[in-house]
Amino acid sequence: MLRSLLFAFTLIGASAMMTNAHADSSDKNVLKNTVKSIEGQSVELSKYEGKVVLIVNVASECGLTKQYTKLQEIYDKYKDKGLVVLGFPCNQFGKQEPGTNEEIKKFCSANYKVTFDLFDKVDVNGTDAAPLYKQLTALDAKPKGPGVVKWNFEKFVLNRKGEVIGRFEPKVTPDNSDLIAMIEKALAE
Repeated sequence: MLRSLLFAFTLIGASAMMTNAHADSSDKNVLKNTVKSIEGQSVELSKYEGKVVLIVNVASECGLTKQYTKLQEIYDKYKDKGLVVLGFPCNQFGKQEPGTNEEIKKFCSANYKVTFDLFDKVDVNGTDAAPLYKQLTALDAKPKGPGVVKWNFEKFVLNRKGEVIGRFEPKVTPDNSDLIAMIEKALAE
């Protein structure tokens, strides 16, 4: 009897989770998630369906912060072909993103002329990780594979269907030939 009740509660819980506004980690389309913009507005990532998406967790006080320059360059180069870059500030690694959303936005604009979309500061690992990142890190995307985000500026590439087709370590720069080849191939499809 107890086993039957536990099973029923598990099914009810799973059903409730499936009706949640966030996609579950087994779903390959990560664009079913809803996030907050850096200005605090709710954003349904489904608005990017049909685009090739590069998702990056970013930080303003990191040794890799200069990657903003290359992120903006590839965004400028490929945006008319359908690329979007989505930056998610994160303070989990060495507390290298301590600012408010307003300060982060101002920093990115003033120092790196960022025009791609930035979002609310999130956790990318652990129990408080944003549902988007729980889903991203559960997927087996090469070359890195599943698992926790290692550091700031880890990159996920999504095809036009919102499926993760690649995951790159933080030190892989946005202009890396393998990353660019993946983006160009996805844009051509």
